[in-house]
Amino acid sequence: MGLVLIIVAVALVFEFINGFHDTANAIATTIATKVLTPRQAVVMSAVFNLFGALVGTAVATTIGTGLVDVKHVTSLVILCALIGGIIWNLITWWAGLPSSSSHALIGGLCGATLASSGGQWSVIHWSILNGASHKLEGLWPKVLQPMVLSPVCGILIGFAMMGLLLALFGRLRPLTMKIVFGRLQLLSAAWMSFSHGTNDAQKTMGIIALTLFAATTTSTAFNHLPDWLGFLRAPEFKVYVWIKVMCALTMAAGTAAGGWRIISTMGRKMVKLQPIHGFAAQTTAAGIIQLASHWGMPLSTTHVISSAIMGVGASRRLNAVKWTVVERMVWAWIMTLPITAAFGYLLTSVVLWLQR
Repeated sequence: MGLVLIIVAVALVFEFINGFHDTANAIATTIATKVLTPRQAVVMSAVFNLFGALVGTAVATTIGTGLVDVKHVTSLVILCALIGGIIWNLITWWAGLPSSSSHALIGGLCGATLASSGGQWSVIHWSILNGASHKLEGLWPKVLQPMVLSPVCGILIGFAMMGLLLALFGRLRPLTMKIVFGRLQLLSAAWMSFSHGTNDAQKTMGIIALTLFAATTTSTAFNHLPDWLGFLRAPEFKVYVWIKVMCALTMAAGTAAGGWRIISTMGRKMVKLQPIHGFAAQTTAAGIIQLASHWGMPLSTTHVISSAIMGVGASRRLNAVKWTVVERMVWAWIMTLPITAAFGYLLTSVVLWLQR
């Protein structure tokens, strides 16, 4: 019982870190274009992240039941997965690299579950057909394919969006364009924050729901909970309302804390932006993320907005993008899943060894 409460607390720590780690996803371009001050942008992002986090549970269900065999998921496995993801998030935050909190969590969960099963690779759901929905689920269709396709879509759609905007509004005076798209960027930033909440907050919701599900199926202690703790009972996998509220508020608090190192990388170091570029990048990314959330895909919002910024910047000219900065980011993207899987595997292996 105590371990479950610890895991819920650690999961909320992860959500808080996710909030300030991924703040840049929604507001970096808004700050870079000086449409809002950093403090105004962070407050706005926190509010719309909160609203977005309260909408839907499709991504949470994917995280909780669609990636690994829950028979091999224990409370300690989840704890090790979370710690592995937190370690990587803090490393990349300190380095100012906008890596994926989503993939950090997923990698940690897969690695920890693999160790718990004694190295049985079959416990990872690579690609399975859901009998009820007749749709493919698992790591390949829900995580790996989107991991490759979403940045490609971000670059191409961002490039096309920017070209279309310039064709329609390119003859406006620079000052007029700045005023018009400065106001429109407020809407695109709000939508981006909302979309981030609908996808990223749900990942921790799925982990907490999975924790309660695993605990109630392996321990009889939950049958004797006092009435005031009765809300922790989870006889079946379900994302309860209280889980959604807790995760939403925690992510909003983390967002309010800000992530200035990553904001600097995305908003200033990668490409110089004007309001029209910020609007194009945010609108592109928000649309892609919203679609992924509807399909239950735990997408990397970091990958999407970063690639959209690349596409928008490249529409001006290829050397407008600082490709050396992009290279560092791409390496962080590539390494996130294997490194966090290794963290989760090693931590779980050590815990199991100590229990012998």
